[in-house]
Amino acid sequence: MKSNSHHKDDVIVVDQVSKSFKLHHNRVESLKGRFIGIFKHRWRQKTESFHALENVSFLVRRGDSLALMGSNGSGKSTLLQIIAGILRPSAGQVRVQGRVAPLIELGVGFHPELTGEENIYLNASLYGFRNHEIRARFARIVEFSELGHFIDTPVKNYSSGMYMRLGFSIAVHLEPEVLLADEILAVGDAAFQDKCHAKVADMQKEGMTLILVSHNLDQVSKFCTKFVRLDKGRVVENGTLESRVKAGRQNS
Repeated sequence: MKSNSHHKDDVIVVDQVSKSFKLHHNRVESLKGRFIGIFKHRWRQKTESFHALENVSFLVRRGDSLALMGSNGSGKSTLLQIIAGILRPSAGQVRVQGRVAPLIELGVGFHPELTGEENIYLNASLYGFRNHEIRARFARIVEFSELGHFIDTPVKNYSSGMYMRLGFSIAVHLEPEVLLADEILAVGDAAFQDKCHAKVADMQKEGMTLILVSHNLDQVSKFCTKFVRLDKGRVVENGTLESRVKAGRQNS
């Protein structure tokens, strides 16, 4: 992907991105274990590189809805975390324009000792919102989350469902220009899931860009029009989801 080919509406540019991790086998902490490893091969600590992504390139235009597809271990979630800025690539680069809301692990930034209300202010401030801007959205966030009086309770006492509802509600009410979702649209019970899906659909109509990680073709076809499929860290297929769905039906 050549840098001079980028368009002003390219919201996300993934340019020859690779990511490797160091895997440690037979990690030995004790001096005795290291000593034994000198004489016994199977006790020796070994390190190898795992290539999660290799030379991945694609771009997403403003208002696009892109599905990142692939089997478990294909590199989807790693790539999404790099786009979100949670991980740094080993090589290549990612450029993102606009406010990004990562729905990767809902509530991951919550402080357990703070109340739901305090965490709303804390999370929104991390997105660059000022207190008066958060106050203007506060009632809508609480209403959507359906937490009621639990909003004054420390989040360490929340169930996982309450955690997820608050995390989702905060993210979608901070008017993101780009929403990154890692199979996280299944939030709460069926009624709440329907509400979440409707909210995302409304945001898409208003021009929000969406990247959804999933291996579920039915789910992504509901929200996305384009796809990139990964296999062992490489892009093996991309195009319109309509063509992908047709191919899937013909092969089934």
